[in-house]
Amino acid sequence: MRRPDRPAKIAAQCRAGPEGASINSSRNLVASAFVAFAAFGSFWGVWGASVPRVQRQADVSDGRLGLALLFVGAGALPAMLLAGRALDRWGVKIAAGAIGLLGVVGAGLALTAVNLPSLCVGLGVAGASSGAADVTMNAVAGRAEKNAGRPVITRVHGVFSTFVVLTSLGAGLASAASWPLAVPFIAVAVLCLVAGAAMLAAISRSAVATTDDEEAAVDGTPSSARIRLAPLLLVGVLGTLAFASENAHQSWSAVFAQNELHAGASLTTVAPAVFAGTVAITRFSIGGLKTAHARSVILAGALAAAGGALVIAAAPTMVVAALGLVLAGAGTAVLFPTLLGIVSRNVEETYRGRATSIVSTVSYLGFLLGPVYVGAWADAAGLRGAMIAVAALAAALFVLTPLLLRLSGYAVTTVPPRTPERAVDHHA
Repeated sequence: MRRPDRPAKIAAQCRAGPEGASINSSRNLVASAFVAFAAFGSFWGVWGASVPRVQRQADVSDGRLGLALLFVGAGALPAMLLAGRALDRWGVKIAAGAIGLLGVVGAGLALTAVNLPSLCVGLGVAGASSGAADVTMNAVAGRAEKNAGRPVITRVHGVFSTFVVLTSLGAGLASAASWPLAVPFIAVAVLCLVAGAAMLAAISRSAVATTDDEEAAVDGTPSSARIRLAPLLLVGVLGTLAFASENAHQSWSAVFAQNELHAGASLTTVAPAVFAGTVAITRFSIGGLKTAHARSVILAGALAAAGGALVIAAAPTMVVAALGLVLAGAGTAVLFPTLLGIVSRNVEETYRGRATSIVSTVSYLGFLLGPVYVGAWADAAGLRGAMIAVAALAAALFVLTPLLLRLSGYAVTTVPPRTPERAVDHHA
């Protein structure tokens, strides 16, 4: 248990301590964010590749599987809203616990999903754990980026995408080798627990380098700052369009390759892999860009995403469609991480969790609705017409970005002054 004079002692150490302590603490936090996103990507990579095996184990039809998958979103949305407030109240330890819990829940899901009710319950808990981990890890990455003074958010998202691809392939190999379903999930659980432990260690090592306001947040002292809701909702609208475009390609590219281009089974699986691989490479490639270029990055990404969708819509062959997926992947890859970076640099540390929670939750609606949007347009105008509709999402993002960023007050992304005047009622 911490002594009552511990916060004052830490503040004094921070003022008097060497600059090297602050640098090392920032590096520790950055490293823990990378490990956490690797674990998060591993969970979703293994899950995506294991869905058919989970379906067989639970003995459910395609229709019932679709119903069960709705529980992921049903669990994630409320957890995302609550996780940010919990992070602001109790500190980074919440993020460490969330990523560790996700791994344990995944292993439990693989072991207990033997019928429809157990599958629905497992997916609901997994969705809640994932939503909480998503928000809190992004908030930690934002804090690490602000403290380190260099780009972190886009790169950790690149790590996430990379591990989705790698672990999905690994889970596929495990399935081909007839390993038990639980084996890859248990491996992910171990990685998630290691990630949580690494984050807790980073918190411990950074204690003497924490500012007064940040230490108050870690100790659970209620924040006096009140969040500005309207700007975050405006950025969330842009995130919704970005996620809708991204998940539309990720969810429908294989179906497009099979139904419109009559590609064989081996080629249809290549389509989502090409898209996900391009997303990962792009995030690493542009991860070093400063936030001063954020609006230009979003506009360029929206144009590329729209162009890629149009190329896919008109593609006569799989090769041309793959080129369209590369262009669309490169475009969508930069959108949400850049938006999150803009928010990260414009919020107080005392409500970083709530700010990340609001933007992520609103944006997540696009992730859920993107595939549904494509399906509705596919019924009305065919899959090629649906790809044109996806291009329209990116075009809308291009048009709305300058306006909504200006209205939000985030058009120029600088570190805000830590003054009471920034406290605005959250009901505004």
